[in-house]
Amino acid sequence: MFKVKRFSTENTDLAEKAIAIRRTVFVEEQGVDANLEYDHEEECTHYLLFLGDKPVATARWRETGKGIKLERFAVLSQFRNRGIGDIILKEVLKDVSSLEKVVYLHSQLKAIPFYERNGFHKEGDLFTEAGIGHFLMKYADR
Repeated sequence: MFKVKRFSTENTDLAEKAIAIRRTVFVEEQGVDANLEYDHEEECTHYLLFLGDKPVATARWRETGKGIKLERFAVLSQFRNRGIGDIILKEVLKDVSSLEKVVYLHSQLKAIPFYERNGFHKEGDLFTEAGIGHFLMKYADR
């Protein structure tokens, strides 16, 4: 039923599908500036989750000077609260676990309970990114 595909931006078909989901969730729903949304594309490993043949969620990760940063987790609104976020997050974590580096992300406030259920913990103070409140969260296994 669900299938997760890992890809790089060289796969333009999958990249366009992921960008369409991110445009819907971040730019249209949340009002994030499109110029901020599409950074670091080429250096990331990207994921798409399909329900049948329909792409419904996306995520990515990249290596930074601080470790492995998970980014751009987005599920189309009509598919939220069905465990899809858990599926794609677990797939990403499975892939980065062998890298033996700190795994972290910047979580929007409303997503903190989701990440806490999946082994992340908050660190530091609230900060604003793209006009939205965030907390640094680190994966507990690291």
